[in-house]
Amino acid sequence: MTTFGEVAKRGRGWLPLIGLNALIGSAVTLALPTVLGRSVDSIVAGSDYSRWLIIAATLIGLGIVASIIDAFAGAACVAETTAWLRHRLVRQVVHGGPEGARGFETGDLVTRVSANANDAAQAGPAAVTALAAIAPPVGSLVLLALIDVWLAAAFFGGVVLVMLVLLAFAKRTADISLAYQETQGQIASRLAESLTGIRTIAAAGTTAREERRILGLLPELHKHGVVTWRILARSGAQAAVVGPLVLVAVLAVGGVQLVAGKITAGELFAASQYAVLGAGLGTLTGVIGEIARAKAGVQRAAEVLAIDAVPHGSMALPAGAGQLTFDHVTVVADGNVLLDDVSLDLPGGLTVAVVGPSGAGKSVLAAVAARLRDPSTGHVSLDGVPLQAVSRHALRRAVGCAFERPQLVGRTIGEAIAPEAVSPVRTLAAARATHAHDFVSRLPDGYLTSLRRAPMSGGERQRLGLARAWPAHRLLVLDDATSSLDTATERQIGRTLTEDRHHRTRLIVTHRPATAARADLVVWLDRGQVQAVAPHADLWHNTSYREVFG
Repeated sequence: MTTFGEVAKRGRGWLPLIGLNALIGSAVTLALPTVLGRSVDSIVAGSDYSRWLIIAATLIGLGIVASIIDAFAGAACVAETTAWLRHRLVRQVVHGGPEGARGFETGDLVTRVSANANDAAQAGPAAVTALAAIAPPVGSLVLLALIDVWLAAAFFGGVVLVMLVLLAFAKRTADISLAYQETQGQIASRLAESLTGIRTIAAAGTTAREERRILGLLPELHKHGVVTWRILARSGAQAAVVGPLVLVAVLAVGGVQLVAGKITAGELFAASQYAVLGAGLGTLTGVIGEIARAKAGVQRAAEVLAIDAVPHGSMALPAGAGQLTFDHVTVVADGNVLLDDVSLDLPGGLTVAVVGPSGAGKSVLAAVAARLRDPSTGHVSLDGVPLQAVSRHALRRAVGCAFERPQLVGRTIGEAIAPEAVSPVRTLAAARATHAHDFVSRLPDGYLTSLRRAPMSGGERQRLGLARAWPAHRLLVLDDATSSLDTATERQIGRTLTEDRHHRTRLIVTHRPATAARADLVVWLDRGQVQAVAPHADLWHNTSYREVFG
């Protein structure tokens, strides 16, 4: 579990530098009133005061340098910690797989990785600043006691009141900071949903309603913001009242002591400056607010970092044709049985179609076969090796997946086909095999065409998704991956799949009887259970089977 302290410690070498400069700043702040007080006494006594003024100027210069270094170190510390935290968050999301991220909305995840990670990264500098802020009032109390114990007593009473105000502020602002960040994440989630379905929204003419839905949380965000500012204003007002009281109390006691001859005019001046330091504790509300936001950011990051990474073994796959075995596989999600005690032994090198009505468990079976999710009970083996025992690298080289709506990544069409650096010959071979080359070659820049600017239909995107999966050398899992292709192209790709010269196993989820007819075997699913495993021609005599295709 990632904690505030763990994030704060990531400042490494920057935190000592920030702390050192904070201590230098505190030392300058504490020394300056005494030096100026000595200057006042020298002026009153008519003696040489230039030495004290030089010391004061030196202290002021040192304080300015420390402030500049502190600003640079703080910014560098936050930047490095943010980068570290974002790397961990992205890694955890990616390694958690589809199931790991299922409990988070896309927009909310983006908010956690972007804005909230930056908030959390403030933990180290804010904590050091808060700790360093204790030095001036404590030092002021000690120095006032050295001047006169009654001055210290007056100062102490006021500072205690300021500290109580700050503690109350810290307690109230922590919860509201978390609520504010969570509401931001909800707004981002709604926006991400709308961007995904923007064509549907435009076609339905519901843009105004969608705008209201996305921005419907703004009043709640506004409420959290108003509460935050009210807490800040209340605490600031309380500190603003208590602060002058500290100054008045110290000056009143100091005036009495000056008249009594127990302190000098310079010491009274120094005492007034130390009283101002105590009153200035009220300005710590900003630092405490940063700590509250950092704690909220750390908490939201910790929820993502708690995602269980998909474990992988270290075994390689033995030589084989891609025999796929389901051994009493059951998948349960949210109390619903998606696959119910499925046992299959599919010979390697065959084309196997998976058919069934909507909700039958076809996509779940495909996901389990590709190890995009793990069974609740039972296991899946490829050429006799349980998928969970296979190393990540060996598994992803052996198994390729293509989906109904492929998410293409990369800068160019070529990178979308081959995300990792491979030879252009292999990229071209995959594109030709899946008939993606037909339309890519017509683009102005061919495979170097920007992915974002390339005009593509749903079928063309599917062909790129197929091309990306094509290099897998043991098993191809296609989850309705040809549904958007025109009949002629689908027939061409279907022929390529069924006559695969690489002799891989092809597991194809489909709703088309023609695709099922070309397969060697058909797995007929209904309500998560296997109804039959046989060639399409044999099953076609069954009325219930024909009803699957409408």
